[in-house]
Amino acid sequence: MPLSLDLGTPVNTALLIYILYSVQKIIFPPAPDLSTVPRTVPTEFKHGYSWMPKSHPPTVLFRTYTPRTLEPFNGLDGGRILLAINGVVFDVTAGRNFYGPDGMYGNFAGRDASRGMAKQSFDVEMLTPVDQPLDKLEDLKPDEIENMKGWIDHFSNKYIICGKLVENDAV
Repeated sequence: MPLSLDLGTPVNTALLIYILYSVQKIIFPPAPDLSTVPRTVPTEFKHGYSWMPKSHPPTVLFRTYTPRTLEPFNGLDGGRILLAINGVVFDVTAGRNFYGPDGMYGNFAGRDASRGMAKQSFDVEMLTPVDQPLDKLEDLKPDEIENMKGWIDHFSNKYIICGKLVENDAV
């Protein structure tokens, strides 16, 4: 059967004109309007985004902490904020609003937060003094242990693991 093109119907005619126009735009694109092309390479976008970081973020090394060596990382001096859960130390500096001195989890900064996270309590009584042995968490119920593991998963996906927490005399 021979292929025939019937331009007698308005729909076919309009479709052919649209196809020819589209092909013409692809083959012969319009010249750019030189009055809108920037003359310099942009360095800022909307006064907030920089193409290059202003400074390199501090290098984080995995190291071993004790309760005493972890305590200075409480964010009081505007520095890094670390906290530990079940022996894993997280750098939570990016969450300064939560873990900084004025944050709702601020008492966990620079400390072992295992018991508090397991029991969903921000009370100071949940914290083991830094000169005492680490809390063994032996009296936690299974649902509290699962809760603590949930927090570890949450922190692992959100913050940098930067060390492990051991007893004061282990280092």
